[in-house]
Order: sequence, then structure tokens, then C-alpha cells
Amino acid sequence: MKSQLYINEIQPLFDDAQRSRIFNDQKTMTDAVPLFPISEINKRYEKEKGEEGFDLRSFVLTNFDFIGEKAVRKDDMLPITEHIEKLWDELTHTASEDEGTLLKLPKPYIVPGGRFNEFFYWDSYFVMLGLQVSGRVEMIKNIVENCSYLIHEFGFVPNASRTHFLSRSQPPYFSLMLDLLAESTNDENVYSKYHSTLEKEYRFWMAGEEGLENDSAVKRVIKTKEGDLLNRYYDSENTPRPESYLIDIEDQHEAFGEEFFRNIRSACESGWDFSSRWFADGATIQTIETLNLAEVDLNCLIWHLEKTLAKSSALIGLTDKTAYYSQRADNRKQNIDQYFWDEEAGIYRDYHIKQHIKTSSEHIATLYPLYLGLASEKQAKAVSEVIAEKFLYKGGLVTTTKESGQQWDLPNAWAPYQWLGFLGMKNYGFTQLADDIKNNWCTNVERVYNNTGKLMEKYNALDTKTIAGGGEYPNQDGFGWTNGVYLKLKQY
Repeated sequence: MKSQLYINEIQPLFDDAQRSRIFNDQKTMTDAVPLFPISEINKRYEKEKGEEGFDLRSFVLTNFDFIGEKAVRKDDMLPITEHIEKLWDELTHTASEDEGTLLKLPKPYIVPGGRFNEFFYWDSYFVMLGLQVSGRVEMIKNIVENCSYLIHEFGFVPNASRTHFLSRSQPPYFSLMLDLLAESTNDENVYSKYHSTLEKEYRFWMAGEEGLENDSAVKRVIKTKEGDLLNRYYDSENTPRPESYLIDIEDQHEAFGEEFFRNIRSACESGWDFSSRWFADGATIQTIETLNLAEVDLNCLIWHLEKTLAKSSALIGLTDKTAYYSQRADNRKQNIDQYFWDEEAGIYRDYHIKQHIKTSSEHIATLYPLYLGLASEKQAKAVSEVIAEKFLYKGGLVTTTKESGQQWDLPNAWAPYQWLGFLGMKNYGFTQLADDIKNNWCTNVERVYNNTGKLMEKYNALDTKTIAGGGEYPNQDGFGWTNGVYLKLKQY
């Protein structure tokens, strides 16, 4: 196992650089590649920093290389689908060796774009949807291979392919990636080929379940007071995120609880950084309590992983394992109904493991049971009505019904949930609603593209005259999962 980060070895310099705000974006320093041996840089820093006229920014620029953002080339305004086809090549990166914080990967991969110049886990699934439409099966295979490599190397797919993400993962989409690969190649053998990979990822998410007592939690596993197993997002570190170092330190003032940093990091594992969904008061990040929640999206994805493991076990002829994983999936399906379904509200919510109640946050992760076919017809109908009434706007589906200034809240529409919403509604026969979701969002994407020549990370669903905002950094241009979901939706 690699050390969490060579940043640990330059901590005094790193701390000074981040606190001094020598770069506008805190991610810049984490992505820096040392030009000399670390011991040499440290020695030089200790010697020079006390000298008169010492300039910290100049010192850092002299001792580190900065790749930074790679601007997307703007040709004459191409039709949007042609632009995306060209973007696939621009967003393709390789990392044949470890460099600074960047982890090596065996195959080329697609990066999201803008400041995100590394491989991201759940983003890659939605990128793959578009690659399938583009007929780029080789890149779909590459992404699966890279995930498999990371799982065998580290036990899981990190949030992204940098050393400072080795303490957390992201929503576990590997089993869904295999479905997409099997569909793209018409080859069921992918499940048996990656059986050991699936098992290893499952062990990561279930680590610590043995001997866990009722009404307690360890790492990513929760045992309810009734004795049922559920999962939560978690991060093994309780320190400021290097990529948002000063932001976290400043946010910690007046924060609630000793594990503020771990709660922040655990929300990052969900991909939703950040949302009122995680806040005890529904408004301020200082009340973040991710660790107290079992999430409906995560548990649905792990149900899919269990179902896929039952399938891969059957293909290999492992009868006992087939029965074992099938039983686990059946149990989890019952638990999803019991702990997340809110009959009165007609939606799925998260479950608060300390208060033993469903949380009050209304959020778009309610789509997962419909997307994966776990909801009953009655549940799906209820969810569809709430989606139409509270979540669907002129520019697409919003993530929550609360405006907090956080980027994973109203009024923002994110690509993954347009796909989950579209397919979830189609699965249960709500064809008109599915089409409205598709058309509202795709029209918004086309409008922004025609006005700016850009495909964005997220969109404003309410004010379709503007581009989305909120969050810790400016809206990014590229953008992997927008490209993928747009192409896939336009296929229907």
C-alpha cells in the first residue's frame, strides 16, 4: 500500500502553501509534481523560508511542476454530437507511472475535464454510457480494466486516481459497468472474468461486519437495533482534505462533533459534496453528520453488487456462493423497503442510525430503487408523482428540494440523475415523464452549448438563462458525464 500521499512528507511546506492561498484553487498544490527529491526540497525550504525576501509562491513554482487544467480546444462551432466525439480524444489521458499524487493505471482513461485531470470512479460509468453510443468499446474495456486493477491493488476503487483518495471510494458502480460491458460486447463471460474483482470490492464495503453488535457501526457497515445490515459512506481519515485543505479548516470553526473532517470526507465518498442532505440542520455544513446516515443509493448499489455476485458465482458453478449472495440480496431488498421507504411521503429517504428514523431530506437518490427495478408498482407510481411535482423543472431534475448554496442542492441538475430518472420512469411505464426529463435537460444542455460552446459539469434547472453555480469551485467545462448522458439520452 502506498503512503496516503507524498504530501505527508512535505506537510510543513504544504500547510504553509495552502494557508497562504498562493493558488486560487487548493487542488493545484495537491496535483503538483516534485521536480527534486522530497528530502532535498524540505531541506531547501527549511533553510530559505526564514531568509529576507523569501517568496513562498516562487519557491513552490521552482520546485514543483504544475500540469493544471487542460483547456478544451474550441474549434468552429460544431454540432453538439460532433463536438462530443472530438472531446472523447481530448479527455483521454494515460498514466503509465506514479507521478506526484497521480496513481499509475494500466490503460488509457477519460477524465471529467477542467480541474479534474484524473480518473474518477462513478463519473466513469456515466462516461461509458456515451462511449457505448460512440462505439468506443475499447475504452469501455479500458475503464473496467482500470477499476479492476485498482480493486486488486488497493482493495477498492478510490474516489479518484490520486494518493490522497486512498482513504475512500465513491458510489460502487463496478457491477453496473460490467452490465454495460456485457451489453456492449454481447459477452456474458465478463461476469466470470471479473468474479474475484467483484468479491474483493464487496469485502471492502462489508469490512467489519463480523461480530458487529446490534445498533452499532464500523467503517461502512451498520447493524440496526433490529439486527439488519445496512451500509453507509465512510472515510478512514479524520483530517482536512488536502484538495480542499483551507476550506475544511475554516469550515471546522463552530463545527459540531469531533469527526467533522471524517463526516466531510464521507460525504465526498457519496459523490454529493456537498448537500443539505448531510446537514443535521438542513442548512449549514458545520452540522454535517454523514456518518449517522445509511443511504438509499449506496444500499441499492450494493444490492446490485450482491445480485451480480450471485450471477458470476452461478456462471462459474459455485453453487454455495450463488445461494449465499442471492440470500444477501434478498435480505437487502427487504431492508431497503423497511428502512428507506416513506409510505406517507411517497419517496425513499435516508435512515438516521442514531435516531432510528428516516431523515427529512427530500432528494433525488429516491430514484435508485426505480432505476434498479427494486420498487413495487405502487412505490414507483408514488415516486413518479413526487418527481413530477417537486423535482422536474424546465431545465431538468434537481437533486434536492432545498436551496442551500451547496452545489448538490436546488437549483442544480446533474447528468447522472437525468439518466437515472429517465430509465427509472421508463422501467415502470411512465413514458411521458421519462421523455419530459430527457427533453428538459437535453434542451438545457443544447442551449448552454449554443451560447458558450461548452458542455458543463452541472446545469441550473430553474433559471435556464444562466449556468449553474454553488460549491467549492467554479462550474467546470468538459464534461465527461454530461457528454455521456447526453449522447445516451439522445439515442431514445
